[in-house]
Amino acid sequence: MPFQILETDSPTSARRGQLQTAHGIVQTPVFMPVGTQATVKTMTPHELEEMGGQILLGNTYHLSLRPGIDIIRNAGGLHSFMAWHGPILTDSGGYQVFSLSKLRKITPEGVRFQSHIDGSSLFLGPREAMDIQKNLGADIAMVFDECPSHASTHQQAAASLELTLEWASVCRDQERAPNQLVFGIVQGALYEDLRVHAAQALTSLDFDGYAIGGLSVGEPEDRMLEVLNWTAPRLPVDSPRYLMGVGTPPQIVEAVARGIDMFDCVLPTRLARNGSAFTSKGCIPIKAGRYKEDFAPIDNDCDCYTCRHFSRAYIRHLINVNEILASRLMTIHNLHFYLTLMRRLRNHLEEGTFQEFREAFHARYSGKDTS
Repeated sequence: MPFQILETDSPTSARRGQLQTAHGIVQTPVFMPVGTQATVKTMTPHELEEMGGQILLGNTYHLSLRPGIDIIRNAGGLHSFMAWHGPILTDSGGYQVFSLSKLRKITPEGVRFQSHIDGSSLFLGPREAMDIQKNLGADIAMVFDECPSHASTHQQAAASLELTLEWASVCRDQERAPNQLVFGIVQGALYEDLRVHAAQALTSLDFDGYAIGGLSVGEPEDRMLEVLNWTAPRLPVDSPRYLMGVGTPPQIVEAVARGIDMFDCVLPTRLARNGSAFTSKGCIPIKAGRYKEDFAPIDNDCDCYTCRHFSRAYIRHLINVNEILASRLMTIHNLHFYLTLMRRLRNHLEEGTFQEFREAFHARYSGKDTS
């Protein structure tokens, strides 16, 4: 089995594990920085590795458009192309079925996209998505799925789920890259019966791991946690569980408590470019006027490169004059915050103090703008 559980927590469902991939072992719980276009914005692979990044995420849809799969294959695969030698997970393009709803048409065979770049036509189905991920050489390939809106009716969500399950079965049988793992994706919107059915159906297909998709797409946070309560216990105990696209630091802590092992999210890099920073007390808008003469680091509790060398006032100045260094320094800090959070979660699970950390974290972190 590629996944091994090292420690479990009681009374929560949190677990400490490790996942063996073709490009190395991933210690879980883990956060995967998002590298949609074969790069984590503003960061070099060496910097990501130095701050504790273990595994990155790429995107099948975007990479198939630019630079194109032939170029990446001729470069020796995605790892060689982007000079990242650790594991890579690739999304199948299923999320774009949701996010590009005005530019696509769904059929039983797959999805016809109108390129958001130049309007050209692109078809992605389960066979095409898996072939692309094979040629990318991803360590973990995701099945092709449809991500329905959280506002879908039960009838709409049920029809979407049946298509996703049909596609999952096709994906499972496609040729893989050497030692490539394939994860199924549980969909079903906000309906318990559909989520349970999806978990059971995918488990019968015996994937290497299981993702929970269709969350963090506009639904209230309490509903997201409710879906996790329904779904996670019905996934195999000895397989990795991946919560796609989530989330804020408090959401990650709560998902870990519910037995989730893997996460990805654009928040740390996106908010960095928009001038907001994660701290031990919450998220703060460094671009705000109140930091004009604040010569403290972003977070006194942080030892990242940014906090060791620069003040809030200096970074705010860089933001206001549109210097690219602002995005670099903010991204370094935010990713360091996320990766440090995951390392602390792993340490507390090893020490048997996860619940104490969970309570202390929530007591301190508001998730709101705070100084």
